[in-house]
Amino acid sequence: MRLFLHGLSACVLLSAGAFFTGCASSPDTVFLSDTSQSPPPSTSPIGDNASTTNSGTAVFNVGDTVNVVLSDAGPDFQTQTYEQIVKEDGNISLPLIGNVQAVNETVGQLEQTIHDLYVPKYYVRLTVTVKPSTDRVFYVGGEVNHPGVFQYLGTTTVTKAIQTAGDLDPYSSHTVWLIRPNSKPVKVNYDQALKDPTKDLQVYPGDQINVPRRLF
Repeated sequence: MRLFLHGLSACVLLSAGAFFTGCASSPDTVFLSDTSQSPPPSTSPIGDNASTTNSGTAVFNVGDTVNVVLSDAGPDFQTQTYEQIVKEDGNISLPLIGNVQAVNETVGQLEQTIHDLYVPKYYVRLTVTVKPSTDRVFYVGGEVNHPGVFQYLGTTTVTKAIQTAGDLDPYSSHTVWLIRPNSKPVKVNYDQALKDPTKDLQVYPGDQINVPRRLF
């Protein structure tokens, strides 16, 4: 009887040892606390220089360059490409259909809008391709400490743009010029703009700011 009990105890100990050894070495062991963790949120950045919708889709802004390609309207139709800058009123202009609202439109929305304005009034069928420009810059030249080309990183103004270029140098006039594509140059008083934000005009991609030398 005593021998039987000793044998039984030895079997139990061997079985227990094998069980715990197997658990420690098994590569398939899963800890339940790990399975409850949520995956980390996406860290894919959306550029600061691009406006977006609530869903994160990029939309067009004033000053953006838009390339519109019209094709596949028929066997005799030659592909047409138009480079347009979104004007201050938010529009681009295309042959036959005139002004088209581009501000706050995504690429897909603008393609559909242009297509619907052409078809079926002017063409039976048409493929519209919209290509946004990746170059979003403004220019500051003249009597500033660091003239050059600067990335447009979001909403900016004349005084902020000049400060980005190192601010006015000792020889500069405090009356500066904002030069916008397809528009007349606008005179801005730097000192007044610093004091009154309503006089500090907004700068858009493609704009140039020229700081002349003072006369005396």
